[in-house]
Amino acid sequence: MEATTEARVRQRLTDKGQATRARILEHAAELIYTKGVHATNNEQLRRAAGISGSQLNHYFPTKESLVLAVIEWQAERVLTFHRSERFTHFESLDSLREWAGFYIAYERSYQEGCSLGSLASEIIKTDLDVRTELANAFEQWRDIFRDGLERMQRLGHISVEADPTRLAYLLLSAFQGGMLLAQVARDIAPLKDTLRAAIDYVQTFAMPPAAGALEDLTEAQRKQPGRPRKLDPNQFATARAALAAGQPVEQVAAAFGVSHATLYRHLAEHDDEQISP
Repeated sequence: MEATTEARVRQRLTDKGQATRARILEHAAELIYTKGVHATNNEQLRRAAGISGSQLNHYFPTKESLVLAVIEWQAERVLTFHRSERFTHFESLDSLREWAGFYIAYERSYQEGCSLGSLASEIIKTDLDVRTELANAFEQWRDIFRDGLERMQRLGHISVEADPTRLAYLLLSAFQGGMLLAQVARDIAPLKDTLRAAIDYVQTFAMPPAAGALEDLTEAQRKQPGRPRKLDPNQFATARAALAAGQPVEQVAAAFGVSHATLYRHLAEHDDEQISP
């Protein structure tokens, strides 16, 4: 079924029809994930979704049309999540760490793996003509990271020498490979290590704070009695960027009114909060 034809069909669906179609896709995705494309048949899907054969044929007249719709459905779930405000559109290194931390902290990550990646690895082995749709889904996912990295460049957070497209592929590949290894090992450690290493590499392109940024922070600290008990996310990002740019740790620590030992401790505690499961 052509995409334009299916789009018109969906536009004509009632609310009940849309709900039925979504239920079919949800169960189809689960069956394909657990049993594989070839082992998933119409009878299994009818029982799981609680529909008749005529209903299934109405929404998805061919297996290829069903698989294409499952790809679109799974991709939309992943892309919508990554475009949410939760990660502030990946405008900083901290937002990348928060993204990694979410999957590392999710207790079923190493059991479930990546829904889209698992679907792709299963479907790509078939003779169904769905490679274009799969490639498009992963390109859109890559573009979310690429666009975020380009914003980081415009904001002066990372160097203009960084290649956003290559770094985006690195992040996506680290996620997919880490998920697979975590599933095999039944342990979250491979995912944690690959994501952390990928983000650490992105951090090598971090830019130092704008001229006078540390001086401004120092002046602000003078107006506050005592030493800060905890640095906020912006201060962490500034401190990391300054250290990555080679500024002396004593100078960076002084800008925040803490000792260099305290600064290192705070940075370590922050990493544990963001990355540790």
